[in-house]
Amino acid sequence: MERRIVATPALVKDYFSLFVNRRAYTVQSFRPHPESGRHYYYRPTERGSDGALQLNEKTISDHLEGKITIGLYAINPSNQCCKWVAIDADYTNAMEDLIKLQYQLTREGVDSALEMSKRGGHLWIFLAVPLLARKWRIYIYDLAGRLGVPVKGSGLAEGIEVFPKHDAIASGAFGNALRGPLGIHRGAQRRFWFYGPTTPSTHKCNSSSVSARWLRMNWRALLLEKNGLSMSVRPDPRPNLGESRELRRMGRGFAFLTT
Repeated sequence: MERRIVATPALVKDYFSLFVNRRAYTVQSFRPHPESGRHYYYRPTERGSDGALQLNEKTISDHLEGKITIGLYAINPSNQCCKWVAIDADYTNAMEDLIKLQYQLTREGVDSALEMSKRGGHLWIFLAVPLLARKWRIYIYDLAGRLGVPVKGSGLAEGIEVFPKHDAIASGAFGNALRGPLGIHRGAQRRFWFYGPTTPSTHKCNSSSVSARWLRMNWRALLLEKNGLSMSVRPDPRPNLGESRELRRMGRGFAFLTT
């Protein structure tokens, strides 16, 4: 039986603080597509006006309680910044690559959270202050290259996908959304939980109380902005790694928030 989450005001507030960087969102269809069988996402609109609905606390509450399943956008087009980065992997040996990435992130002073998914997992990194998407993408692509982790779309059919998928997006654009954690995956008809913060392959958060406690943890923040890196802004599917050496040096000075 699927465990039920009670979306208390405190949990909704914590979730909003961690994951919501803009009010646009998507909803996963309850019904599978008649041909593909997949449960696609769509942007919800108001009845009668077709105006786009804006994400609010009620949306988060409904998502956590299983009434809907939402997708979240990483980049806010007003500042081209994101407050989280997610590495999505859903191929053979995907979890091994995610754990490899998580281990190296920890060695470089960056904490991360590993979430299960239907065919693999998502590795999340949360920021204390929103930072430019392009700088995050440089860092993650460089990290994957150093570890020999495949990146999808770089001449490979399978590999990790980095959210956000763009260095920047135009005003009024959306980018690519990712399923919000702890919601029910309509295709799998179940929730996917986070692994524990100390041993990613052994301890699974499997109750609403543990999930709420996980969301209340403070996360280490990358202070990339203070380094004043300069790079042209362009929605490139593969970021320029020319400054990767400088980024690696910066990793030694990442700051942490403590509980």
